[in-house]
Amino acid sequence: MTATQITITIIVLIVIAALGYGIWFVTRRRALQNRFGPEYDRAVADGDSRLAAERELRERERRHAELELKELDPAARARYAGKWEEIQARFLDDPAGAVRDADALVTELVAERGYPTGDSEQHLANLSVEHARTLGHYRDAHEISKVNERGLASTEQLRQALMHYRALFADLLGDRPSPGRA
Repeated sequence: MTATQITITIIVLIVIAALGYGIWFVTRRRALQNRFGPEYDRAVADGDSRLAAERELRERERRHAELELKELDPAARARYAGKWEEIQARFLDDPAGAVRDADALVTELVAERGYPTGDSEQHLANLSVEHARTLGHYRDAHEISKVNERGLASTEQLRQALMHYRALFADLLGDRPSPGRA
């Protein structure tokens, strides 16, 4: 083999390696985008860079894998569904109270499924791995709940909060989430 042939072979190998790395990198990015959906876009917008956001999302996946999550048994599912129906029925008479109770019920369900409920940012990060498509609903509901705590939420805002809580609640319960924003 001549020096020219060796040089061409090395260049071809470098190009093949670079293409392989590029394909691997794009595939990995697409997998994160598919898994996290709108949460991927949020992490990129909030992060210092796309690579930093992707590292954070992979770290979320790692921490999530360490959690001991459990599915609800049919009796627990029925109990939670019944509590939710009671909250919805009470909304007409006490919208603010119904939203407070919805927030508490979602938190209770999250805890029973095995998710830590302490630090709110970590709480959201843990939920984002399996429930990224409904997490925006939860964030919106929680913001309205803060307004509600100050006694400033309108009935329409409270109705929206209840609908947002319902989306995550249904997802956690294993039902299909309500129609609306993904």
